[in-house]
Order: sequence, then structure tokens, then C-alpha cells
Amino acid sequence: VHFRRDWTGMEDLGYKSAAVNLSDLAAMGAAPLALTLGLGIPGDVAEADIDAFIAGFCAAADRYGVPLVGGDTCAAQQFLTVSVTAMGTAPAGTVVGRGGAGPGDVLLVSGTLGDSALALRLLQRGDQPPAELALRHHRPEPRLDLGRSLAAAGVHAMIDISDGLLGDLGHILRASGCGAELEAACLPLSETFREYLAADSALLDLALCGGEDYELLLAAAPAEVGRLQQLAEQAGTALTPVGRCTGEAGTLHVFGLDGVRRDVSSGGFRHRIGRSQAGS
Repeated sequence: VHFRRDWTGMEDLGYKSAAVNLSDLAAMGAAPLALTLGLGIPGDVAEADIDAFIAGFCAAADRYGVPLVGGDTCAAQQFLTVSVTAMGTAPAGTVVGRGGAGPGDVLLVSGTLGDSALALRLLQRGDQPPAELALRHHRPEPRLDLGRSLAAAGVHAMIDISDGLLGDLGHILRASGCGAELEAACLPLSETFREYLAADSALLDLALCGGEDYELLLAAAPAEVGRLQQLAEQAGTALTPVGRCTGEAGTLHVFGLDGVRRDVSSGGFRHRIGRSQAGS
């Protein structure tokens, strides 16, 4: 299940459907070229709802200068289904994959983590999330300009964070054949997230594992960090060092807010790294 229609308005859903696919292009350093859209529409979805979805989708496409060039619609038995293809271009030899990280590389993250997952957590328990959290959940921002700049600068590996920091770091580690150490105290968090975290340190899991951040996680040489941070500033965001790659293939060590090291699975889900939680 990728969305709940009772939580997400159709216009927001359309916007998000385009944005999250464009984020895949950002992760490779590609420039967006075109989008296609396929919809499976059940009988309980009104025509006005589809119009709202298309309006949101086109708003995202227009914002990032990407034409919607085709697609299809069909009837669906029960659930609304959305299928998007994002096409992009990049100069030969500049596309960034997941497999180039190596021991000694610094791991950096763009923007802030956990806001979307915290919004979802609040919705799940029947609370209305603050507007800034809801915006991160419903209308993520693909880091297209930053992704291209980082690719041109020669970063070693990059991925967008859709499945959570630990989960997507796991993809880089497996593709690169290395391990990593992360510092929970270094995670970039919004002020709103920090307010909730102060009341419940277990919420740090959402920054580590929650997903749907659509920020960029990358590995780069230590000597390049300052230059990469300048590129991020020019793109309107920040890059924060959160750890480093090691030569221990298949291992992921996370230093919690209490400074204690936990050895966790790079698959990444549901590990307690807060002040008082034991590792699992």
C-alpha cells in the first residue's frame, strides 16, 4: 500500500506520484526528459477526483519542467493504481550508481530526515500533523538540480531515500561491497521533528528507517565534502555528513544518541537507536 485516499487528497496524490519518480532521476544525476502516466480507476472514484489527480501531477511536472508525453487509463476492480515512468538524460559517463562507494568515503545526506514518516505516524494515530510535516509527506521535493551537480562533481555513489536511511544505505553497501558507520547524533532533523523527538526518543527510528524522505544519500571522498556542501547550498539545501564507509563488507554500525554502538542489519527496518532503547 503506497497511499491512503482517506489521508491524501487526490491533487496531492497526483503531485507526489510525479515527484517520487523524478527523485529516481535525481539519484542518478540525470536531467528529466519526460513522464508517462498509467491509471487503473475503480468505479468508486469520481471524475472530479481524477481531474484533481491530473492537476496535481501536472503541477509537479510543470514545476520541474517535464512534459507528460503519454500513458493510458483502464478500469480497475477495487483499488486505484498509479504507474509512472520517468525518463531522463545525462552526459555519457556521468550517471551515478550505487556501487562506487569505498572504505574511507564520507556518507552525506541532503535536507532533513524523518518528517514524512512522522507525518504518517501522526495520521495513523488519528492526529493532524503540523503543516510543515504534512507538506513533506504529501509533496516531496526531488533534488534534481542537486543530483546533477553532485554527479558532475564526481561523487562515488548515490541513492534517493525512499525506503529509509538504513534501508537505502544497505543498497549502497551491498552494491559497493563495503560496510558503514553512522552517527545518530549527526542526522539532519527539522526543528519540528526535534520537538517531537524531545518528548519521545524512540521517534529517532523514523529518521533512520521511516522512509519517503526523497533526500539524497551519497558517498564521496573526504577532501570533496566542503565543495559538495557549497553545491548543495547553491541548490537551496544542505548536505550533512552522517557517517563513513568501512572495509567491513556487510556490516553496519550505528552509534546511538547515547554514544553506544549497535550492530544492525543494513536492511534497516525498526531498529531502536534512541537514548534509552536497546538495539534489536
